[in-house]
Amino acid sequence: MGMDSALTLNAAEYNPLDHLNAIFSHPAALSSVAATSEALRSYHDDLDEDIAGIVASQSASDADSVQRIQAAKAELADLFKTIESVRERAMQTEQTITDMTADIKRLDSTKRNLTLSMTALKRLQMLTTAYEQLRSLSKSRQYRECAQLLQAVIQLVAHFKSYRSIDQIATLSRNVADVQGELLEQVCEDFEVTFTKGEVAQRRAMLAEACNVIDALGEHARTRLINWYSNTQLREYRQVFRGNDEAGSLDNISRRYSWFTRMMKTYDVEHASIFPPYWRVNEMLANSFCEGTREDFKAILQRSMRRGDGQTLDVDLLLSCLQETLNFEHGLERRFSNESRSSIDTMASKDDRSPGFTQAISEAFEPYMSLWVESQDKQLATLIPKYRQQPLRNAEEDFSHQAVIPSSTELFHFYRLTLAQCAKLSTGTRLLELSTTFAKYLDQYGQQVLYYFLSEKSGAQGPSLEDAILILNTADYCYITCNQLEEKIKGRIDEELKAKVDLQSQADAFMGIASSTVRMLVRRVEIACEPSWREMRNTPWAKLESVGDQSTYVAELLRHFKERSAEILKYLHKQQYARAFSDHLVDLMATTYIANIVQSKPISEAGAEQMLLDSYVLKKGFTELPTLNEEPGTAPPANFVKRVTQSMSKIDPLLKTLQVRPSPPEALVQAYLIHIADKSDTNFRKILELKGIRKAEQTQLLDLFAAFRASPNHEGLVENSPLLTPLQMQSTHGGTGIGSLGNAGSVMGTPNLGGGRFDPAGLGNMLVNAARDGVDRFGSPAPGQQQGAADGGVGAVGDAAKANLESNLKNIGKFFRRDVGGFRGFGRNEEGR
Repeated sequence: MGMDSALTLNAAEYNPLDHLNAIFSHPAALSSVAATSEALRSYHDDLDEDIAGIVASQSASDADSVQRIQAAKAELADLFKTIESVRERAMQTEQTITDMTADIKRLDSTKRNLTLSMTALKRLQMLTTAYEQLRSLSKSRQYRECAQLLQAVIQLVAHFKSYRSIDQIATLSRNVADVQGELLEQVCEDFEVTFTKGEVAQRRAMLAEACNVIDALGEHARTRLINWYSNTQLREYRQVFRGNDEAGSLDNISRRYSWFTRMMKTYDVEHASIFPPYWRVNEMLANSFCEGTREDFKAILQRSMRRGDGQTLDVDLLLSCLQETLNFEHGLERRFSNESRSSIDTMASKDDRSPGFTQAISEAFEPYMSLWVESQDKQLATLIPKYRQQPLRNAEEDFSHQAVIPSSTELFHFYRLTLAQCAKLSTGTRLLELSTTFAKYLDQYGQQVLYYFLSEKSGAQGPSLEDAILILNTADYCYITCNQLEEKIKGRIDEELKAKVDLQSQADAFMGIASSTVRMLVRRVEIACEPSWREMRNTPWAKLESVGDQSTYVAELLRHFKERSAEILKYLHKQQYARAFSDHLVDLMATTYIANIVQSKPISEAGAEQMLLDSYVLKKGFTELPTLNEEPGTAPPANFVKRVTQSMSKIDPLLKTLQVRPSPPEALVQAYLIHIADKSDTNFRKILELKGIRKAEQTQLLDLFAAFRASPNHEGLVENSPLLTPLQMQSTHGGTGIGSLGNAGSVMGTPNLGGGRFDPAGLGNMLVNAARDGVDRFGSPAPGQQQGAADGGVGAVGDAAKANLESNLKNIGKFFRRDVGGFRGFGRNEEGR
């Protein structure tokens, strides 16, 4: 076995079996068994010798380690002794240092105490000297020097507050306090004597210097002197106006304010130079006057109310006194607000600063403001009839498409002035009462003025175009200003009452009038187009055999449509109303076309095809509506084109169904189920009547229709088509069918072409009926509501009719505000409508 074998034998994971199998892996290797055994025995002997040598060396090493440990223990003991010795010496050193610095500390303390004592003695000497000088100067009334010396004495005394236990210091402090008191009494006496004897002019300089002494004495002294001065100046006022019922009555309120004016003039001329400006004595004097006058007025008003339960209180006199008081307060506020009040801010806490003179006196009138609100009510009640009689505009002035009726601006100007006046006096219940009064007369202005001019005063023909534009502009102005007025009232009124301020009902009524005006303008276009519709109805559609160019009535209809629309749109300066006008007009033209189709029966297949061609020409002409007053070539807005397409596309299913021949019958039934797509026998009969099919031939088609609609292929049919269901088929005396589309032929819900021909003389009454009874689009009127317009105008209508009119105007306004108010030109998404 070589070195590799020895290394293998020394391995930690040595396995003899693996080793033997590796050596004797073949029978031929058995011959080396003896040699292997000898090698193992030799290796074993070598190991024994190595182990013996290592054991011997280890025994010798353990003896050396024991010796070294013992030596280390001895050295450690010596180290502990050395450390203990060092600690003892450190303690001795500390004690030595403490002994050395003790005397130094005592010396520093003595020095500091000595310095404080010298400072205190020096201040005491200064205080004693100043005290003696102050006593001498006070006796000789040398107030300028007294003021300066007094400030020094007060500062020096403050240093000796902690020495009050020393008798001499306590005595000196009392002496100084006595001198301060004596000075205060002496200065006050000087003021009293001087003012009593009337020697202010001769002793003005001395009194001004005395005010410096008062300043040095502190705020309490200044307050005492100012209060004395105010009471002295107002003594005569109180004697005259409180002790005399005649002089103190409300009739003589102007005398009170004149008296104060004279008093302030005396102050400015004779007394202003006495008091330092930053004392604001004149403002303090005005405050005292206002407080006393306010209490006087409260007592006078209470007595007046008690004597006759308020009947003896003259409202005109109350308002006159209130106005004089407001003017007086405004004058005080204007005089004193321009002057700096920083001095007052330094003399008083933040909560005690002067709030100004607003309501300083007029607060006494606040409980009686209901009488004032009632007077405003009476004044407004006289304005409405006056506005009703005034012309809409001055005939001598050029018409402006942005102008409004002058009475509307006058009314809101009155509202603004009244609101400002009331807010100065009351921001609580009285202001809420005033807002209710505002709402009441906004309703009356809308109904009895704007609506009166829109319908009844304009006569049967309705207002002129210029007048209609004025009414529309005014209704829009009132709507906007009404909302602004509500916000302004909410900004002034107390927080807990804000929720009760609501003028939205009145705003909706104005928007309803604007909506009615827009619809009246649409009606003007309808009137212009009536001759063309008549020509369409007179065309023999049943005899038409082929389709040519557009019908003759189409060009004339579009000409009237564009001329009258362009004229109206030129005056509609707000895009939201221009868009509303255009939308309503397109819807009207589409429904009117359907109504005229019904009245043109019987219609042949070629006639239906010709009508369909005409509708496409009309649709193209209608899309040009927004660009009538624009440069040639201007493209109409895409969303308006979409609106026109949607409106006019309602016609297509009807005409496409009428285009199909009744033979074979299956074709007509299939066409109906595809285009109309409902299950109604009644509606199917309407198609047959429009085509002029005789009653005897209708039975087969109705049976076939019943069979087809029951087929599984037509399970998605609706019960009633929204297009055909409103159609009303009628017959004339001559047997010719004349139909209508309910109220579809009239934008205002008035009798339309189905029941006869349009009568322009009834336009005024039509408009009144529409607003009073409600437009179908905004909900049907309740049973029993009054119809038609009274000859006497809105004022002649019964109470129930008035309430119904107001309610419908507001409902129209709410809808119109949602439907139109959000428009910003023609760019609004059509799906949002």
